[in-house]
Amino acid sequence: MSVLLWRRATPDAPGPGPMPEAVLRALDVSVGRRVSSLLAGDFRSHGLGAGTELAQVREYVPGDDVRRIDWNVTARTLVPHVREYVAERVLTTWLVLDASPSMSFGTADRRKYDVAEGVALAVGHVATRHGNALGTYLFDGTRERLSRPAQGRAGLLALLLALRVQPPASGAVASLGAALRRVDRVAGRGRLVVVVSDFRGPRDWERPLLELCGRHDVVAVEIGDPRELELPDVGELWLVDPETGRRLRVDTGSRRLRERFAAAAAAERAEVGRAIARAGARHIVLSTAGDWLRRFATGLLEKGVAG
Repeated sequence: MSVLLWRRATPDAPGPGPMPEAVLRALDVSVGRRVSSLLAGDFRSHGLGAGTELAQVREYVPGDDVRRIDWNVTARTLVPHVREYVAERVLTTWLVLDASPSMSFGTADRRKYDVAEGVALAVGHVATRHGNALGTYLFDGTRERLSRPAQGRAGLLALLLALRVQPPASGAVASLGAALRRVDRVAGRGRLVVVVSDFRGPRDWERPLLELCGRHDVVAVEIGDPRELELPDVGELWLVDPETGRRLRVDTGSRRLRERFAAAAAAERAEVGRAIARAGARHIVLSTAGDWLRRFATGLLEKGVAG
């Protein structure tokens, strides 16, 4: 797995941590199930099926999809004809990676962006096997990097180059909704789209996510940190919004304040989960604490996730 060791870890950017071969194999199995369900006929269509490349035009027979009627040939021959397409044999995965300032937060084993980085590397490793293709869209509010789908090693190398972009310290407000719309415009149809974000900031992503799920199989990977759900009792504390720079002074010694904060944080995250479910995406929640890779692999296999 030397391809995953792409940069040196530092205290400020510790990276995703260990990525055991056994867990990556489990991830390969879980993503492989998505591949099998998305590829037309699981390669059993003898070259014909859902796709974009025209294979032949033949006479219509009862049971054919009327949407495939070739009206030009039908008009010329006075006999109904339908188009047959070459079955899709390559799965294209799109990885949408949030690198906004809030992703640089982390109080446990690593930053949220380190976990996102690890998810991206794991998906890239699996999604580029067997000649399949990977496209990447990374955004942070000031910069964006779109890499068109490429097969095999070329797709993985494009991902590694994109991951050199680190989240800005503050001051940039990123739009996940705009990112989803951009990918939806360029991705075509019937792709696997993995969205990796903390789903914080403007809730402009709900409608674009719904539209994206209407055309693709979408996995929403939400990354959080324990301190986003509870305040420690450390006396007076300045809280800073990394995306806007807004500062708020609070007294964490107040138990009532800590309880209200925890309740509000839990309610807000629950509503994010409901919005993702309403859109039709598969939802996996990862944390900066603990073994995120194992949770990611098993999350894809859970009922209602692996399909």
